[in-house]
Amino acid sequence: MPELFDKHGGFRRLHSFTLATIIQIDTLRFCRRFLTFDHREGNTKFYDPKGRQYDQMTQAARSGRQNIIEGSERSATSKDTEMKLTDVARASLSELRGDYEVFILDRNQLPWSIHSPEAQAVNAISLDSAPFSDDMVHESAKHVLEQRKKYARWLDADDAVVVANAMLIIIGRAMNMLKSQIEAQGKTFEETGGFSERLMATRIEAREKDKPASPECPLCGKPMRQRKSAKGDFWGCSTFPECKGTRPI
Repeated sequence: MPELFDKHGGFRRLHSFTLATIIQIDTLRFCRRFLTFDHREGNTKFYDPKGRQYDQMTQAARSGRQNIIEGSERSATSKDTEMKLTDVARASLSELRGDYEVFILDRNQLPWSIHSPEAQAVNAISLDSAPFSDDMVHESAKHVLEQRKKYARWLDADDAVVVANAMLIIIGRAMNMLKSQIEAQGKTFEETGGFSERLMATRIEAREKDKPASPECPLCGKPMRQRKSAKGDFWGCSTFPECKGTRPI
């Protein structure tokens, strides 16, 4: 019989979580660097006078990361919720990708072609496995910063369009990972069922264990079943009415 609770909380080992964390960190940095409006100098790097673009982008980036966390934690009792939250994370990153696209278009430029040397160089970067032991939060943060260094050439560029293009590719990669996660979660649900199903099966098994062992019929030797009558409970042959053997309880 499968375990009642699914394994959960392993999000820090996911490459999608590592990328989502980089995306959130660098979206915050991108917005501070390129969407701010300095009234003292009287200039703007991107026309966002009320800060709505800033808020939307940073919130979408946060939603992408946070829903991966929540979905992983909720997987213990609801595979359905895990899939929905993972899908929300993917949708949030898709929204953020749209904002980076518009930022590039607003400068009369095009996103990098997937065949361009720049795009291929970013896509070629491989992430290391997360080597965690007993200091999960500290080591997870260290791991993220180490992986970010691989993208620093583009993410720390002075040209906002270069940064935006790199973010487009990183976001697209994270979305593909989340898509694969949703498919794997669905397959697991199909094979093992949900928490409610396992809870019911566990309860039925517990009830069966509480029942007294079934004796053999004194007439035919077949298993007996507990039955009820006006005079109280008794054991009756499971083949009744063919066999009318009984035993007192």
